Amino acid sequence: MNILFTCVFLLSTLILLFISPENFLSALLDGASRSGSICISLLATYSVWLGLMKVWEDSGVSRGVSKLLKPLAKKLFKTDDMQTLDAISMNLSVNLLGISGAATPYGIKAAQLLDKSPHAEYASSMLFALNATSIQLIPTSIIGVRVAMQSAAPTDIVIPTLITTAFSTILAVVLTRLLIPPKKQRDNVDFIRHSKGVNAAV
Repeated sequence: MNILFTCVFLLSTLILLFISPENFLSALLDGASRSGSICISLLATYSVWLGLMKVWEDSGVSRGVSKLLKPLAKKLFKTDDMQTLDAISMNLSVNLLGISGAATPYGIKAAQLLDKSPHAEYASSMLFALNATSIQLIPTSIIGVRVAMQSAAPTDIVIPTLITTAFSTILAVVLTRLLIPPKKQRDNVDFIRHSKGVNAAV
């Protein structure tokens, strides 16, 4: 990613210097100013939500939410390990609030534990799919960016975001189940295909 962003920066710099060299410095300073403003706004947003997450965690609210998600996680990830289900449920519950940065530690822990499960390939793929397309009940990070950019109605995206992320999550789950089925299901499919091949050869 560093190489990619460096190439994009160098290419855009060369184009701007060629088209409008007199605006290069002002554009650079304006971009730096906007980036700093967005970072400060996101820092404030994350501080508030991470503080609330800590309060919820200490009071047991987040554990209650993750407990509600455990049956779904158990069914989706094909695991009975409580430690793994705890990490997955916490990851999903934080992602629902649109705080992807706070969900990362739980996601890393869940990925490490899922690597040891019987359905490691399927479960890891499902975790990646859900994190990439997570349903956003409150798109906190995007709202923070819109506030920093002085949007007149920064929360107008809540309903559209909820609809689109719900669709993307459902699609991701369905495709993961179809393309990377759990081990037992895949073994059955391979056995049926092998049997058909043998019968055809006979």
